[in-house]
Amino acid sequence: MPSAPIILVVGASRGLGAAMAAGFLGRGWNVIGTVRAGSQTALHDLAEKHPGRVGIEMLDIDDVDQIAALRGRLAGKALDILFVNAGTTTHDQRVHVGDVATEEFVRVMVTNALSPMRVIEALQDLVPADGLIGAMSSGQGSIANNETGMREVYRGSKAALNMFMRSFAARETVSPRAMVALAPGWIRTDLGGPEAPYTIEESVPLLVDLLISKRGVPGLQYLDRFGQTVPW
Repeated sequence: MPSAPIILVVGASRGLGAAMAAGFLGRGWNVIGTVRAGSQTALHDLAEKHPGRVGIEMLDIDDVDQIAALRGRLAGKALDILFVNAGTTTHDQRVHVGDVATEEFVRVMVTNALSPMRVIEALQDLVPADGLIGAMSSGQGSIANNETGMREVYRGSKAALNMFMRSFAARETVSPRAMVALAPGWIRTDLGGPEAPYTIEESVPLLVDLLISKRGVPGLQYLDRFGQTVPW
């Protein structure tokens, strides 16, 4: 009997990441999820409910030494999907980019754009040719669709992530792997806030099925949860 496929969800302690881990478990996948060091998380609860199918790895995505250590621990393992979910936003989402404190700007850009790419660069060789590499982007990272402004630093960080993903994908000229920059929509999470129109329960099954369906489809796509292309 063939072994179950494996997804690594980077940033799976709560919210969308934990829900996606649960969604993949429900599709028969095994899951490795990363959490920050600390207390019990939703991923730990999943591991208790699904013995032997959930691996938990400690990772602060902004710590390059921890990324290197994770790569060492995963040596020899094949990841059918590598998906980086970790992200953050400014404390005041209304702040204009010209007014944001330098430290705040750097924090958001590092966590949302630089750190995901560091993880992808470090772990890419664990993803086979028919696997998929993905990152949680946002529709707010679309430059073409930005007609309202607002959340300027967050928007900029996701646009930067999109550009870095395109640069990464452009290197794979011979045998391009499947890659997805995912725009899940505005979802009610700690990051999305209570005013978001979509629930985790109605959104995550679409995200899980989309990622599974895109395995083996060469090249980078920027997609919403319905599989529709988002303009860069």
